[in-house]
Amino acid sequence: MINLSGRVIVAWLASVAVTSASAAEKNIEALFRPDSANPQNNEFVNQTPSEGFCLQIPEHCKPEGLFSLIAPIAFRSRGPIQAFHTDPRQGGMAKVPSHWQKIQVEHESGAQETVEIRIAGIGHESGLSEAVTVIVEGQAGDDINAAWYLLWTGGAWREAPPPCLGVGRATLGYHGYNSFWKVPVNAGTCAKQARFTIPAFHYQYFVYGYELRTPKPLTMKSGRYYGSIDYTVGPGMDFDMGDLMIPNDNLLRLNFTLIVEHMLKVEIPPGGTTIELTPQGGWQAWLDQARKPTRLFRDQTFNLWTSSRFKMQMRCQYDAGDTCAVQDPAGNQAPLQVAVTLPAGLTTEGGRAVIRQPLRVSGVGTEMFQPGIYVDRKPGTLHFDIEQGDVANMLSREAATYKGNVTVIWDSEVG
Repeated sequence: MINLSGRVIVAWLASVAVTSASAAEKNIEALFRPDSANPQNNEFVNQTPSEGFCLQIPEHCKPEGLFSLIAPIAFRSRGPIQAFHTDPRQGGMAKVPSHWQKIQVEHESGAQETVEIRIAGIGHESGLSEAVTVIVEGQAGDDINAAWYLLWTGGAWREAPPPCLGVGRATLGYHGYNSFWKVPVNAGTCAKQARFTIPAFHYQYFVYGYELRTPKPLTMKSGRYYGSIDYTVGPGMDFDMGDLMIPNDNLLRLNFTLIVEHMLKVEIPPGGTTIELTPQGGWQAWLDQARKPTRLFRDQTFNLWTSSRFKMQMRCQYDAGDTCAVQDPAGNQAPLQVAVTLPAGLTTEGGRAVIRQPLRVSGVGTEMFQPGIYVDRKPGTLHFDIEQGDVANMLSREAATYKGNVTVIWDSEVG
């Protein structure tokens, strides 16, 4: 029992075993899957459930994009915290890596992207490792909140010291007093000064809040990306709780998995796979007035869903250089010019809209189209043309039907 004249601060009998341990690890997983209900939102969604503060009080976290996890690392003071100490490192303090840091994540193909993270909050389940009682104005009491208020200058332990920010909430846990401080970017040290000597102090574990910046999924390959970051824990390290508070583990590792589930879907309307090329206005002018058509053509619409980059190519039943051809029973051929117009939101690698872009067997010119947004069932057009000179050659021969199969390929395997 420790009597502190007039008012004595207090808590409960608590103990903590601090043992050596291997690196503490936590996994953070984020997913991108296009959402037809919200096609403008093309961001990763953190799939890792929060623990500790953001689980218990999500209204303090969601608006700020804040998540929290528990690090199973305990701290125990190696000596007493002196009353009114002047060195912040000799009391209850926290300094965390609150700056933005870059982590490389790598796809199985070797492609790399960058994730950014910063530690944006710190919390503890704190306890006094001896039995202490309290006398407030001469009366014994067991109000733990009052005790944790009286123990520190500048208000209760939950009242964050500048530059950290308090959240106005605290709870009593099985081992001690749960609190959380938000940490602004590049905040530096946040320290509490004791009003009374504290013989022994401990943290059963600590909670860290974090913010994420993820890459743009529309430019990424489908699949999984992996990366990790190691934080050191202890005096003068990344997670620094001062010179008195010694952890039972000096390493916290965060493993990142980014999952990209792209969509690429093409829908051809019923009957759209059979293309009949005709002159402008049909064949009637040729039949009635012997007016030769200048071109034969047909535009075929299709619907497209895509969240990924893709390329386009052709395969031909009959080749005519780098394009396809149609052929009559005698073996006479006419080159077929095929082009594509893609929906708004899709551009070439150089950022141009895709309007009547020629398709080639080699794929030249259509090596990559990229979405600026998730394209959700938007119409595009395939243009099929036989040019004037080739039409004239066809009409100079005996009447015949020209046929040929053309396969148009949309391929998400780019680069």
